[in-house]
Amino acid sequence: MAGPLAGRTAIVTGGSGGIGAATAVALGEMGADVAVTFGGNEAAAQAVVARLQGLGVRAQAFRADQSDAEQVARLVANAHVAFGGLHILVNNAGVTVKAAVTDEDVAAVDDMHAVNTRGVIAAIRAASRLMADNGRIITVSSALSVRSSAPGLADYSASKAAIDAYSRGAARDLGRRGITVNVVAPGPVHTAMNPDTGPFADFLRSLTALDRYASAEEVAAVIAFLASPAASYITGSTIAVDGGFLA
Repeated sequence: MAGPLAGRTAIVTGGSGGIGAATAVALGEMGADVAVTFGGNEAAAQAVVARLQGLGVRAQAFRADQSDAEQVARLVANAHVAFGGLHILVNNAGVTVKAAVTDEDVAAVDDMHAVNTRGVIAAIRAASRLMADNGRIITVSSALSVRSSAPGLADYSASKAAIDAYSRGAARDLGRRGITVNVVAPGPVHTAMNPDTGPFADFLRSLTALDRYASAEEVAAVIAFLASPAASYITGSTIAVDGGFLA
């Protein structure tokens, strides 16, 4: 398939739905071959693969527990072998746990940090050893890494802020190879897990200047731009796609 990403291979973690699925399709529409990773919903991941194959690009689904650094490193290596190269990594997989700092049960919080922080770091480290020069690493963070808009978000905000900082450092480490490392920080996005008709939707919508949720496709469009040759001089940046949440 012709396109600005033809001949390039991408990994999209958490690619079975929401922002991940929209990103996989956006990259496929630009000509990239795409490895989609999933944790539990194989049927949804295979549906994304079928849609990508319908675009005329290669696609394959890989199962991995994003909280297990060894599994994350293994999936990056397996995708590299299966597609014969790696040019783009999109770290999209993530979980949200709401817990006050006074809560004593921290097991779920630890699991969240394992996915949101350690899993992303493991993917970046594994990919950096295999990725071709002039590659792209993009991580989906959150506007909540800058502004915790409600009680109970301290740990979630911290898990995302850590990746913002890590990405800036990685941009320095990989810059001489032409590999760019950037972060996309969405505000409220309409997905199955956070619908724009949910119990907190009116509150979240009111925090944005545009008074609405984003679609997954609107966030994916920015990720696809950062993955493209047009973004070759952008690195170490956090791009807010938040409808004015941080304005």
